[in-house]
Amino acid sequence: MKNRLTPRAQELRQNQTDAEQKLWFELRGRRLRGYKFKRQIPKGDYIVDFVCEENKLIVEVDGGQHGDQQVEYDEKRTEYLESEGYEVLRFWNNEVLTNMDGVLIVIVDQLDG
Repeated sequence: MKNRLTPRAQELRQNQTDAEQKLWFELRGRRLRGYKFKRQIPKGDYIVDFVCEENKLIVEVDGGQHGDQQVEYDEKRTEYLESEGYEVLRFWNNEVLTNMDGVLIVIVDQLDG
């Protein structure tokens, strides 16, 4: 059954931010230690940026739109995803763009942990 968010997820896959594109390059095709990631996947009422289903890990890349007004929404979203058994990691766009090695280390530590 097609999720009602699937068309929006497809649109997001076609219009990734620079940071999302850069991180996807590192995660796609099992490039990160053989872990399989998917991008822009509906989970409940939300669309997550990246997910490794095998390890129940979600990686979110947040830009300027995730400022103070988004805090409550992001907390509710994270609470829901964690209630579904996922661990959620969040990075700012600038972290991904300027410190990819550091971002990947945090992701691998979580996956290997």
